[in-house]
Amino acid sequence: MNAPYVSTRRALSRRKFLRGAGILLSLPMLEAMTPVFAGVVKSAASATPGGKPRRVFGICNNLGLLPDNFFPKDSGRGYTLSPYLEGLKEHRNNFTVFSGVSHPDVDGGHPADNCFLTAAPHPGSAGFRNTISLDQYIGERIGHLTRFPSLTLGVNVQQGLRSLSWTGSGVLIPCEEKAADVFSRMFLQGTKAETEAQVRKLETGQSILDAVAGQAKDLQRNVGARDRDRLDQYFTSVRDLEQRMQMSREWERKPKPKTTASMPLDPASPKAYMDKVRLMYDMARLAFETDSTRSVSLLLDSVNSPAIEFGEVKTSDGYHNLSHHGKSKEKLAQLKTIDEWHMKLLAEMFTHLKNVKEDGDTLLDRTMILYGSNLGNANTHVTTNMPTIFAGGGFKHGQHLAFDTQHNYPLPNLFVSMLQRMGLETDKFASATGTMRGLELI
Repeated sequence: MNAPYVSTRRALSRRKFLRGAGILLSLPMLEAMTPVFAGVVKSAASATPGGKPRRVFGICNNLGLLPDNFFPKDSGRGYTLSPYLEGLKEHRNNFTVFSGVSHPDVDGGHPADNCFLTAAPHPGSAGFRNTISLDQYIGERIGHLTRFPSLTLGVNVQQGLRSLSWTGSGVLIPCEEKAADVFSRMFLQGTKAETEAQVRKLETGQSILDAVAGQAKDLQRNVGARDRDRLDQYFTSVRDLEQRMQMSREWERKPKPKTTASMPLDPASPKAYMDKVRLMYDMARLAFETDSTRSVSLLLDSVNSPAIEFGEVKTSDGYHNLSHHGKSKEKLAQLKTIDEWHMKLLAEMFTHLKNVKEDGDTLLDRTMILYGSNLGNANTHVTTNMPTIFAGGGFKHGQHLAFDTQHNYPLPNLFVSMLQRMGLETDKFASATGTMRGLELI
């Protein structure tokens, strides 16, 4: 029997820093930072550039919708609207509904919401590491065209654990949950002194890697291949951050856009879930209307929402508990009411986007809206046959694209179509095999 391999290297300190010019840059967790014997057993075993501005709005309700009420019974352009889609009938020709789509190998139930815009496989597995999300992929490439490369929004989000937005190095971007703060960032201009103070903060953070370049190169030479890859990803993300800081510095001195909208009043209670959703839809519309960003994500964290109150409706239990209905008629009735409100708010947003004109087009014509869930059925936690609506963006809509509900079609193919519509030359994203079949441009 062969003896297990034992490394003789000295473990790096987990508090290892690179130092230079008074700057400290902490390092990510590397294999070289683990104790020498820890792994012995395992080791043995823009608009389109020059064209029209185009935008993307990705929305995930992480408890989904009741499938029987959502999916149409027939397909094609003459399909019969399902009970839920009746709430969107005014906009029938502005959206496409999909069935039989999912993210290949994205399993694990609730943790799959973090992968709604990344499609990274096996989110519930040990050692899972996320990949870049669609909104951040867009922000990295055309984010310099707007004041904000992207906006990451949320409703009742379990902070630090959930988000739709992830960097290229797999780092979670926290959700902004206060509409008033989003409004302030977009429209409230600081004093000249406040602006210059912010610019100085941005300048202080510049050239971090330049100050520690020599030490970084030495470190990369003295660690293993996997650590070198991780360091390369990490340093690349720092470089990306520096570039964004440079762009932010330039935008700080530009006047913010004007709006006739009033400062939103955030509900004090998470029970006001639907009011929060409506406010975040308004913030996304205002961001697109003023071209403050072209990439927005919104996580509706229904899992983390209590009993909901809206209008005269009050649910008897938390949203998550209701989703595990066990075919209880009372719970199903309450879920149906909640789902119908989701469709009502979505219809309102479509109407508002249609009412905004931009060089002869409506804002809905210029905005691709992806609304769906990581769960095909919250009651059973399945992540296949995800309920999905895709609206606007200049595509030929008014159809039900029905794929095999047992052997699903890859939803990331839609992401490739969206990226190409943004003017980004790519034929790949995550597990995509091409563009979305059956989806055509106007």
